[in-house]
Amino acid sequence: MPSKKIVDELLTQLLAGDRRALARAITLVESQAKSDCVVAGQLLTAVMSYCGKSMRIGISGPPGAGKSSFIEAIGKKLLENSAHKVAVLAIDPSSRISGGSILGDKTRMEDLSRHDRAFVRPSPGGDASGGVARHTRESIFLAEAAGHDVVIVETIGVGQSESAVASMVDFFVLLHQPSSGDDLQGIKRGNLELADFVVVSKADGDLLPAARKAQSELMHALSYFSTQGQPAPEVLACSSLTGDGIDKVVATIESAFARDTASGRIESRRKKQTLDWFHDEVRERTLDILRHHERTARLISLTEADVASGKLAASTAAARVVAKIAKENFILLLRCTDNMAGVAPRALAG
Repeated sequence: MPSKKIVDELLTQLLAGDRRALARAITLVESQAKSDCVVAGQLLTAVMSYCGKSMRIGISGPPGAGKSSFIEAIGKKLLENSAHKVAVLAIDPSSRISGGSILGDKTRMEDLSRHDRAFVRPSPGGDASGGVARHTRESIFLAEAAGHDVVIVETIGVGQSESAVASMVDFFVLLHQPSSGDDLQGIKRGNLELADFVVVSKADGDLLPAARKAQSELMHALSYFSTQGQPAPEVLACSSLTGDGIDKVVATIESAFARDTASGRIESRRKKQTLDWFHDEVRERTLDILRHHERTARLISLTEADVASGKLAASTAAARVVAKIAKENFILLLRCTDNMAGVAPRALAG
C-alpha cells in the first residue's frame, strides 16, 4: 500500500480517537525499519497541527514508590470529568543482556486500561537515557492527535537523570516513598531541582506518620530553593490505596496548568523543549550515520585494540577518533558541495 494512503488512513482513524490506530501509530514511530521510518515521518508531519492541546505530566520515582498505582489513581480521578481523555505512556526498563522488557503496566493499571477514555501504552526504554524511550516525544504528539487532553509519562525511575522527561512535559512530579532509609538523602538534588511537585506516596495505615514526617522534612529542605531564586516544588502527600490526598494532587496540577497557560509559561517552555529536541535529534542522527559508516567503524575497531591493551587512555583515543572523523567528513562535505555546484573539487591540504 502506498505510504500516502497508509498515512491518510491512520490520520483519519487517529483523529476519530481510535485506540487501535493510536497503538499502531506508536508502533510505527518506534520501528527501526527504513520503510516504517519514512511513513512515520510523514504521519508525524500530518499530525503536528492537531497537537499541543494536552496537559503533559511526567512522573518518576524509585522502584517501590508506587508509580503505577499513583498514575492509575490520578488517571481515574481525572476521568471523573467526562471531558477528559487520559493517555499513559509507561517506560519499562530493558534488559542490557537480552534487550527485552516486561511491559507490565497494563496489568498494573488494570482499571485504567479498561476505561473507554483511557489509553495505556508500555514501551521499552531500550538504551535511551533519562528514563524515557527514544520516541516518547512522538508518542505524546500521536496521543494528542487522538484527542487525549492529558498525557502522563511514567519514567523507568531507577535513579538515573530524569532530565529527559522533564524536557518534554509541562510538569515533572517526583514520587517519594516514606521510610525508605534517609528520606532526604534518598532523593538526588538534581531530580529535586527538576521537580515541579514532590508527592509522598503510601500515606496510609502504619506508614501515615512516616509519610507526614517525610512531607514536613521535604517542605523544610525545599524551602532553601526559594532563597536561591528558584521556586520550591510544592510537597503533597497521598494514598493510592485509600484515595486520600488524590483529589488535592489532581486539583493542584490542574490549577497550575491553568495558571501557567494563562501566563504564557507553558507556551514558552514548550518552544524551548521543541528546540532542545531538534538539537538532540541532529546529534543523535549524526551519531547514527557515523556508527554505520564503514570507514568510521573500522577506525573505531582499530583504536579499540590500543585502548584495551593500555597503550592509549580512552579519553585520548576518543579525542583522536573524533578529530579524524570530523576532518574526513568535513572534507567529504566540501567535495559534495563543490560537485553539486558544478565546479571541480577544491584542492585540500592534508
